Amino acid sequence: MRTDIFARLDREPEPPKIEIPRMSRTRLALFGGTSAFYLAIVVAVLLSSWLVTLDWKVMLFRPYQQWPELHATLDYFVVLGQRGPTAVMVAAWLGWRSWRQHTLRPLLALGAALLALNVTVGAVKLGLGRLGPHYATQIGSAELFAGGDIFPSGHTANAVVTWGILAYLATTPRARRHLSALSAVVALGVGLTTVYLGTHWLSDVLLGWAAGLLILLGLPWCEPLIARAEAMILAVREQLRAHRRRVPSVPVATGGPRPAPYPRLPVTADGGPAAEPVREPAAEPVGAGSGGRTATVRTTLAQPRPHAVVRSERTPLTPAGSRRPPRSRPLTGG
Repeated sequence: MRTDIFARLDREPEPPKIEIPRMSRTRLALFGGTSAFYLAIVVAVLLSSWLVTLDWKVMLFRPYQQWPELHATLDYFVVLGQRGPTAVMVAAWLGWRSWRQHTLRPLLALGAALLALNVTVGAVKLGLGRLGPHYATQIGSAELFAGGDIFPSGHTANAVVTWGILAYLATTPRARRHLSALSAVVALGVGLTTVYLGTHWLSDVLLGWAAGLLILLGLPWCEPLIARAEAMILAVREQLRAHRRRVPSVPVATGGPRPAPYPRLPVTADGGPAAEPVREPAAEPVGAGSGGRTATVRTTLAQPRPHAVVRSERTPLTPAGSRRPPRSRPLTGG
């Protein structure tokens, strides 16, 4: 009996019952508190308050110069917040989950979260146009509306959403607790790494944390739309399968007129073309001539048409001997 993991997959039971999160009172309270924090960060930066002063102090401290031995390691660690690599890794895992659970919800939830993240974070980035620390022009300025796209931090918000979606889709409380702790550590580490590398202000990271958390807290509102999208995709798949089953194979018509085959000329024993058969014309009656005599029926045999002899069919001539026919002897009287 097989005992490996593939044998267990073959004996997979019915898919587990998936509990879909709902918008509870606790979740609503967290969503409201995070929204207030988000708005407070934006207002503090717009007013160039103490938060902007703290941004400049951290930037002038230059953490990457204080601890240069961490630079190489953190350059790789910050990739966990890049949208492309993280989306591919998490989508591969959720794709396997979708196959195991016989549902498209994990992949659709990831797609909805990333779409909402790109729209909301991208709109604020382009609207405020803040420059990053490496491109700052005036000390103490918030560097807003200068054509930048740094506020909020996209790396931080993406780390919160991409790794937090694993905890959101967990099927057991224990797995949800462990994945929540793991995603929180990764999101905090990615945000602080961007501050260390000098690519983001501290306020960018704070707003990125809040932006990503808002997406995760608001995902239950998208669940009805996710369910409808899944039903539509599955319905289209069933229609395609039914269409393939209904399409019959094209039968070959029998008993109908068939095209005449291409006439083949007869060939001789040596492989050359043979002469066409000679057809005899029908006998034609000849009318009575003058004098009252009855004319007999005459038939005319058509002479065979000369057939062109292929050069390769000619009898080869030997150089020896004479080509003239032998002379006949004269007959003598006697």
